[in-house]
Amino acid sequence: MLQSENELTLNNLEIFNEGKRLFCIDTLVKAGTVLTIIGRSGVGKSTLLRAISGHLSAPFQFTGNVMLNGSDLSDKPAHLRRVGVMFQDSLLFEHMTVEENIAFAMPKGKFGSKEARNEYIAAMLENVGLQGLQKRAVSSLSGGQQARISLLRTLSSEPNAILLDEPFSKLDSNLREQIRRWTFEQLKHQNIPAVLVTHDSDDAVSAGGEIIELTTC
Repeated sequence: MLQSENELTLNNLEIFNEGKRLFCIDTLVKAGTVLTIIGRSGVGKSTLLRAISGHLSAPFQFTGNVMLNGSDLSDKPAHLRRVGVMFQDSLLFEHMTVEENIAFAMPKGKFGSKEARNEYIAAMLENVGLQGLQKRAVSSLSGGQQARISLLRTLSSEPNAILLDEPFSKLDSNLREQIRRWTFEQLKHQNIPAVLVTHDSDDAVSAGGEIIELTTC
């Protein structure tokens, strides 16, 4: 497949468990779009995300290629792939403030001073309706606020792609719709390709991109 900037290609990617072929996926995720992966529990949805992010381990293995912005990630360690991951748990550092959580993910040397960095974080928070929360402990925030902080932290690492592993499943229905819509708007605005794993058909519809159902061989 030919690939342009800000695209994620899964090129004949085959996942195996102890030598048994689980599934094969061959697709292109364009900039700012979301590929949704559905399928029954245990079929390998999260295993696919681990293969893309570089965290796949025995007894699983894969063949084929994971391409991002024209670069083959297949043999690169996870920390060099620039692939962000969001889970159903926000996984924020509870001993840190909101500001410290976001700053933790930022590339070293991005800002000339701590003051400039904190001003940038304040602007990020204001853009998502969380102004004034920089010094708050993340443990004091609501589930919806933590979900937004989690995505801001992921985006602040400047990933070239984002993987979403059931990120909305623990939110109530009203909040789920709000955070889901906001998340997809951010990905589109920043031209980031994403892969979403979900059991919820509403998530897939809201994502608006290609939907692939994984089935075992």
